[in-house]
Amino acid sequence: MNESQTTQAPESGDAAVPRWYAIQCKGGESFRAAENLVNQGFEVFHPVLEVQKKRRGKLTWVTEPLFPYYLFIRLDRLVSNWRPIRSTRGVLKLVAFGEMPIAVDDRLIETLREHGSEREQEANLYFRAGETVQITEGPFQELQAVFEAHKGEERAIVLLNLLHRQQRLEMPVANLRRG
Repeated sequence: MNESQTTQAPESGDAAVPRWYAIQCKGGESFRAAENLVNQGFEVFHPVLEVQKKRRGKLTWVTEPLFPYYLFIRLDRLVSNWRPIRSTRGVLKLVAFGEMPIAVDDRLIETLREHGSEREQEANLYFRAGETVQITEGPFQELQAVFEAHKGEERAIVLLNLLHRQQRLEMPVANLRRG
């Protein structure tokens, strides 16, 4: 997808200057809508996150949209016929008030692009230090512990109260769930 620089917001009424607009997508189809719009030659910004999710007992990395039902499209002029965009697979509608789509402030898009990597780093942590977790397998099954740190991609260090003391234990991250 095109990650070109955005320009400052134009004066109101200047329809020739490119602007960003929000598109509402059909449920679960924002990736499809973005791909189809790009294939039609539109500039699209679809902010995503890489997050860890537990699937079938294992942690896997999954790409998810930051805004699950929305993406942004940059149009170089206001046109009265939005049909090609509205009829794109995955697109539900352009976000509008009344009949007129409303432009999104360019500074918002710039901010989302600039802070995307920081947001992604925060989202990559399935558990956070100090969070209460429950052990789901092994000899300590069903006990609660405090998540201390990740140790690699698949291991974790937790603090478990045993014999009136906190003990540090290392175990698979897949054996933990939020407490």
